[in-house]
Amino acid sequence: MNESTNRIRSLSIWKGDVELEPLSGGITNVNYLVSDGAERYVVRLGDDIGEHQIMRFNELAASKAAHAAGISPRVIHDEAGILVLQYISSMALNAEQVRSEKYLQRIVCLVKKCHLEIPQYLRGPALIFWVFHVLRDYGWTLRSGESPYVAKLPELITAADSLEKASGPYDIVFGHNDLLAANILDDGKRLWLVDWDYAGFNSPLFDLGGLASNNEFDEGQEKWLLETYFEMPISDDLWHRYQAMKCASLLRETMWSMVSEIHSKIDFDYASYTGENLARFEQTYNDFTNS
Repeated sequence: MNESTNRIRSLSIWKGDVELEPLSGGITNVNYLVSDGAERYVVRLGDDIGEHQIMRFNELAASKAAHAAGISPRVIHDEAGILVLQYISSMALNAEQVRSEKYLQRIVCLVKKCHLEIPQYLRGPALIFWVFHVLRDYGWTLRSGESPYVAKLPELITAADSLEKASGPYDIVFGHNDLLAANILDDGKRLWLVDWDYAGFNSPLFDLGGLASNNEFDEGQEKWLLETYFEMPISDDLWHRYQAMKCASLLRETMWSMVSEIHSKIDFDYASYTGENLARFEQTYNDFTNS
């Protein structure tokens, strides 16, 4: 047994003998499925991650508020470096499912509930997730870490600055800010939204752009997404601001992976992930600047 599993076993909350099973798929945290003979739980291990601006007090507050809003599992226990959550017997979605008629309307309702209802339950200090600050900070982190992408940073930061100008003016909601398909769960009756590491107040266009870019929406699906979310026809201005924020979302995923290449200890092929996202960003940004 390693130090992490020993620490999980030592928690005072268990009702019986503890069985642990590593959960695969996480590329930020180490997660376990834990049974104590009475119930099952998800245990997330992780301290603050300064290079990604992850602060666990914020994740905890967002998780509790999201549960109160009815869209995320209940927090069972928390202490430094450990978060124990209610286990939901469910299926994590994939990108194809997110795009499908079966799910997309329900996902829009879930995202809108996150944006508008979580602030009613959020307690304590709250963060803003400003993607353009994150991108500039990633630039400094990559320079100081002597990343192999240092030569490309001036081009990327210039793009970030131009996207910041193009994506305003801004409305502010409470964003999840990491709408990968695997963070949306279906228990057969309802959808759940999990993993609140990057939660914070933000433009709704960031989550909408991230949902579309992470799950490879086509243009028709993107326009439907905006019309459904905002409950009105799309103006040229909204479409332009949305496209800018979608580019920013792709750039954030790209630079997130660049930083993870030099800092993360999780066994994951970040270099390939960087390459895939960089190619998608460059194509999308080129389309945006030439539109």
